Amino acid sequence: MNWLTGWVPLEGIKIVLVLFLSFLVGVEREESSGRAQGDPPVPSFGGVRAFPLIGLTGYGMALLSGDQSLLVAVGFLGVAAFLLVSYKYRLERTGTPGVTTEVSGLVIYIVGALVSRGEFWIATTLAIVALLLLELKGMLENLSRRAPADEILSFTKFLLLTAVILPVVPDRTLGPFAFNPFKTWLIVVAASAISYGSYILQKFARHGGLLLSAILGGAYSSTVVTVVLAKRARDENAPGAYAGAILVASSTMYLRILILVALFNRALLRELTLPFALLGGASLLGGWLWSRMPAAGTASEKELQTKNPLALSTAFLFALLFTVLLIATHYAIQFFGSGGMYGLAGLSGLVDVTPFILGLTQSAGGQISQGLAAAGILVAASSNNFVKGIYAYGFAGRKAGVQSLALLWLFAALGLVPLFFLR
Repeated sequence: MNWLTGWVPLEGIKIVLVLFLSFLVGVEREESSGRAQGDPPVPSFGGVRAFPLIGLTGYGMALLSGDQSLLVAVGFLGVAAFLLVSYKYRLERTGTPGVTTEVSGLVIYIVGALVSRGEFWIATTLAIVALLLLELKGMLENLSRRAPADEILSFTKFLLLTAVILPVVPDRTLGPFAFNPFKTWLIVVAASAISYGSYILQKFARHGGLLLSAILGGAYSSTVVTVVLAKRARDENAPGAYAGAILVASSTMYLRILILVALFNRALLRELTLPFALLGGASLLGGWLWSRMPAAGTASEKELQTKNPLALSTAFLFALLFTVLLIATHYAIQFFGSGGMYGLAGLSGLVDVTPFILGLTQSAGGQISQGLAAAGILVAASSNNFVKGIYAYGFAGRKAGVQSLALLWLFAALGLVPLFFLR
């Protein structure tokens, strides 16, 4: 900016910027009303002349007001009153509601005032965002029609978890177990965010094939997806395809765990990155190759049905389970040493390993060493694969069940190999 002001006065640069941003929005409104294409014009306020004039009005009022905001507010009310009259006239003539043009005029007034105050980035951002919202009208309206009411409610629940509950939870350590309510709820939010993100991606990738559904579903919950795929395998003659997909779903469990560990304990992440990257890559490649064998069969393209993870009862249950396992880990190590922690890790595979693993991220480096915590996570992941093998065998047909059981138990055993190399 300094080199430019050596050639052009700063106020001249500001005026040009106001005219440019206002003109862009004015052109878009001109096209929207049909005037730019020669179509019969729809009675509407403003275009390529009115919007720059409004922008200049905002610029001038802010310049005259100096450090005060009273004149800017008076000017805003004056422009708003004029736009209200224009809207009333258009509504009487056409009977068509819609205030985007009038509101755009108010935004341009503010843009002019911001430029006058030297807030170039904010002014430019407001103008460009307004332009995008106006141009993307069709896409946004289609999105609103396609979004079911329950999905909107689910997103609202996610905002409740993150933006309403999290900020008011006390951030201090309580009791002998170093329990921190804020960190506990932050862990709930992180786990919910990954599951919900995977769930949304599944909704947008309905026709991506069995393996893509397995990958996305595995990030949501590899145990749930294993049961769903196993039940579907019973009704279809594609045992290899479903066994491979089940293994692929389990491969994303390793990535999910790495992401959660990275959020809460970087030192523990260093212990797990190599073994989990190798295990995740091997199971992903192995599942893909298994599903591509000549005798694997062809699976249907039906959408993978998974339950929306954002239920408030689920979030509170997760928080409760995390707290219970955190306390259980404390006592298991206190009374039984590392053997007690390994036993608890094995038992966690029967339910959801995520609360136990996230509990270890809080204990590692304090009550237990980073190496012992990493070992516990490895045991929990292998235990989960072992249990999923039993689920797959129980819910799938004989061929798919046996193949899934063998693959998952193989990787459950491989997952214990890194224990011999941990410090």
